[in-house]
Amino acid sequence: MSVPETLARLHARAFAPTARGWSAAEFAYLIDAPHCCLCREDHGFALSRVIADEAELLMLATDPDHRRKGIAARLLAEVERAAALQGASRQFLEVAADNPAAQSLYTKAGYAQVGRRAGYYARSGTTPIDALVLSKALEPVS
Repeated sequence: MSVPETLARLHARAFAPTARGWSAAEFAYLIDAPHCCLCREDHGFALSRVIADEAELLMLATDPDHRRKGIAARLLAEVERAAALQGASRQFLEVAADNPAAQSLYTKAGYAQVGRRAGYYARSGTTPIDALVLSKALEPVS
């Protein structure tokens, strides 16, 4: 199985049934982009994009059967370092307002809320959920 296919399957498992899974083609496009940072383990991955001196965490996913084992925290730290190596001094991300586990992970990693996007996450059969916009200064890497 190709890397994009593996990421698409893991993404579908990680976010079912609340979100539309990203396709292998979408992952292929992103990971082939020149400023993409992909960090992965057997049961999770983190994907960010660097533009100028800012990074955006596009996705952090962990297999539901392997959560609460430190995978997400390791991947987050790894993708932050990869983004810093590409010149990013700050990373941004969005997290669903109804996802306290992810919010806790990001808070522990040093992220702080800098904004809110009303109705950002569409959910099947329910009202859209707000996204909290978080940001963190990245440590310079040499």
